[in-house]
Amino acid sequence: MRKWASFPLKEGDVSRQAHADFPEQAIYERETGRSGFFGPATHFHHRHAPTGWTDWQGPLRPHLFNFNDIGADSSNSPWAVPNLLFNAHCKMRTWRLNDKMSKLVRNADGDELLFIHEGSAELYCDYGHMTVRDGDYIVIPRSTMWRLEPKEPMFILLVEATNDSYQLPEKGLVGNHAIFDPAMLDTPKIDDAFKAQYSEQQWQVEVKRHGQVSVITYPYNPLDAIGWHGDLAVMRINWRDIRPLMSHRYHLPPSAHTTFVAQRFVVCTFVPRPIESDPGALKVPFYHNNDDYDEVLFYHAGDFFSRDNIEKGMVTFHPAGFTHGPHPKAFAAGREYKKKFTDEVAVMLDTRDALEIGEAALATENPEYVNSWKVKPEQAKE
Repeated sequence: MRKWASFPLKEGDVSRQAHADFPEQAIYERETGRSGFFGPATHFHHRHAPTGWTDWQGPLRPHLFNFNDIGADSSNSPWAVPNLLFNAHCKMRTWRLNDKMSKLVRNADGDELLFIHEGSAELYCDYGHMTVRDGDYIVIPRSTMWRLEPKEPMFILLVEATNDSYQLPEKGLVGNHAIFDPAMLDTPKIDDAFKAQYSEQQWQVEVKRHGQVSVITYPYNPLDAIGWHGDLAVMRINWRDIRPLMSHRYHLPPSAHTTFVAQRFVVCTFVPRPIESDPGALKVPFYHNNDDYDEVLFYHAGDFFSRDNIEKGMVTFHPAGFTHGPHPKAFAAGREYKKKFTDEVAVMLDTRDALEIGEAALATENPEYVNSWKVKPEQAKE
């Protein structure tokens, strides 16, 4: 890993601690940093909001999509739905499944991460059977055969680690059991439900490789394992089992909420937590330039306190290269200490490489999102 040289300097009126005890004349802090909050950083103190633009021209702008309105994500196969945000190393898409899958599927392009936004199902795969529900993350290793039998209509977020695999993050000083204990990771079981689906009847497998689908036919159900052992398996963790890192005196960066890592991106989970209680601590996400990573947030549930007019199933996309942060209303609420607890659940995708936007996502975009940081007249009077 590249090691950054560190030469901490300061100039002018500054705070002695990032995200806390700002100078009297500057209520706005802006962090500009490298390597997604892991590299060197500088904190500026401003008299005006770093997001106080009055006009925006050009392609580098924040985006808001409503993935509830994707018109082409209902299918019996996850390989038939379009890529919404993607690059060479990861692909994000949504999938609505109402009926049980008629074929097995296998992703030969990389590991698949399923986040169950809505619904529940029985999952059958090479490793056995498990029941999945809303809020579950399911990591499916590359080339695993699997299928779902929904118990109720499903809305699934999928993130493919193209030519890559998912790992757990290094937890450093806080130890291996922080955020969630690895013992909380569930794996499928070779139980009675799995054995009941053994079959000598014909089954087909849809295999995706290089974005193309091949169909393999068997005269029996190839999910016929009687046992397995090893350290590679389908794994499941629910956001309700995540215990977020917190500090009552310091607003932790998004990287503290990392759930899974791949070589060129990370997946983070924001779950309900107490808001910082120290009087001098920043209580909302800080304004920042994340100049090395594109940032995507999929909103799953709750009250998204740092954004206005956001509903579950919506997605914000902030490309690398400009300053962003909380909306004016959220920033003002944080300064007045009105909120004591966050109530949001969201999935964040941070990619080291620029993401492209698919046509299906563009069709759901709200073009006025770029103007949502403008201070409304009633807020200017406060």
